[in-house]
Amino acid sequence: MSLFMTEPALGQVVPLADMKAWLRLDGSDEDDLVGELIAVATRHLERETGLALLSQGWRLTLDGWPTDGTIVFARTPVRTIDAVKAYDADGTGRDVQTGGFVLDRDRRPVRLYIDGSAFAVPADNGVEVDFTAGFGDAASDVPDDLKHAIRLHVAHLYEFRGAVPMAQQPASVPAGYDRLIDGYRRRAL
Repeated sequence: MSLFMTEPALGQVVPLADMKAWLRLDGSDEDDLVGELIAVATRHLERETGLALLSQGWRLTLDGWPTDGTIVFARTPVRTIDAVKAYDADGTGRDVQTGGFVLDRDRRPVRLYIDGSAFAVPADNGVEVDFTAGFGDAASDVPDDLKHAIRLHVAHLYEFRGAVPMAQQPASVPAGYDRLIDGYRRRAL
């Protein structure tokens, strides 16, 4: 199973102007730095939680149809299943109709239930599921506690900006950050 982004999010969860106001920065001298820190903090939160904050396109590839008929998504919340394609050993692909599939958005992680017995066994990485994940298209769609976690993290990174090179960020998270995102973390046994 592999997962990769096909379309990045448009916009930012915490806009630059809002972050500058939070940091009490005037002028535009550090706009590039603050913008990079917003991106670092957002990517970190998404990795830690498995969430897509703003709408993003993703592709999940599988070696075959799951024997139990359940496809589990590592990136949530899943908004739509955009396409399902299966490839045979010769590399010939065909679109799979998803009319009988059931998407359970209420589970964490999100699951797609299929009747895999109706399909031929595809080649390695022969099943592709394209989907859109994210809370919505606008920053206002993202839960406030996640936006607050990003603001706290950016402020923390900004405060220690000279101590750790940008390529090695994030080096740490601020106090209280883990409590803000804890309810959104992936749980596994």
